[in-house]
Amino acid sequence: MRTIYIDKDIPRAVLVKVLRPVWPGVAYSPLSHAHEADLPDPPLPGPRWVRVKNQQCGICASDLSLLFADVNADIAPVALPGTDRFYLGHEVLGHVVEVGPGVTRWRVGDRVIMDTRFMNPTCLSQEIDPPCPHCAEGNYTRCENASVNAGPHGVGGGWGDTFIAHETEIYAPPADLTDDQAMMIEPISTPVRAVLRRIPASGQHVLVLGGGSIGLSTLQCVRGLAPQSHITIVTRHPHQAALAQQLGADEVVRGEDGYAMTARITGARLYRGLFNNRMLLGGFDVVYDCVGSARSIHDCLRWARAGGCVVLIGVKMTQFHLDLSPIWHQEVDLIGVLAHGAEEWHGERRHTYEVVAELMREGKLNVAALITHRFPFSEWKRAVATAMNKRSGSIKVVITAEGL
Repeated sequence: MRTIYIDKDIPRAVLVKVLRPVWPGVAYSPLSHAHEADLPDPPLPGPRWVRVKNQQCGICASDLSLLFADVNADIAPVALPGTDRFYLGHEVLGHVVEVGPGVTRWRVGDRVIMDTRFMNPTCLSQEIDPPCPHCAEGNYTRCENASVNAGPHGVGGGWGDTFIAHETEIYAPPADLTDDQAMMIEPISTPVRAVLRRIPASGQHVLVLGGGSIGLSTLQCVRGLAPQSHITIVTRHPHQAALAQQLGADEVVRGEDGYAMTARITGARLYRGLFNNRMLLGGFDVVYDCVGSARSIHDCLRWARAGGCVVLIGVKMTQFHLDLSPIWHQEVDLIGVLAHGAEEWHGERRHTYEVVAELMREGKLNVAALITHRFPFSEWKRAVATAMNKRSGSIKVVITAEGL
């Protein structure tokens, strides 16, 4: 098994975090918590497990955060017991090449993507019966038994040649979708879930903060699900701005002060206090924060109108110091989103993936526009460098299994 994995080795991770500003290659060095390795192909750990051969995999910001140790050990999820090894790559498309004797869902040759395999174990993957209430309703990211460690864990990830998963941890993309569309179901499911958590009403002012693949996907989701809303997107780079315009943004903002921008677009009144403390009365009805930093959350809460909503999509795995007073002073809702789950869709309960596939079929999600670069696995470090450097014009960078 060829793979790239991260060990839960706090001293090495701290070393990478400290040295990286002066030694960018430390994450690839023998001192790192990250490893590229050829491991013996493990046997399937149980009768309901399968082996998948990878075809292609996107690079996600969460992969990069783990690779470069952009994670703090004092955030809530780290306090939970879990696996000591993380395999990079979850936006993966592959084919089943081996099934255990108890597998009922899959056959060799089936085209699959990851469902819950990259998250913590669930009641289903641990074969816990009865399942917790969240798993019973299909919201596996909220599993109350995620850290029970009842049974084996999956091995391998999308950055490599194969991975092993419980039969409940993978998903069959619809046959009528292209390979690129199938691969992008997983990363686009988070923006779709975010917009479904708070769908803007007709005529409302919407702000999407961030012009990366998540921000541009969120823009498409809002345009597809709330076509009569007014969408503003804030981007940093010219190629992001150009694509945002192409994908239907009403207003594309680059380089403008966010408080002045909010006042200009929504008619909000801007007030200034001591020490450049600024606050608006009025603002955007719904804000989708696809950055997730302390600064972005601080600002987004102030850019939302009283009674408005900020949906947090971007993830930074660190503690923050920020002003949360708009949550009580202006009664602004702050909603968080992780991955995918069960959605209410046209009066039915559906997997987020099903909603994504339907929006793709309807032409409301343009995948081809998001994929800008492809590299064979042998050039994965170059792929990472391209994904990190937005001046390269990158949006979604894909690693292919060529040569594996």
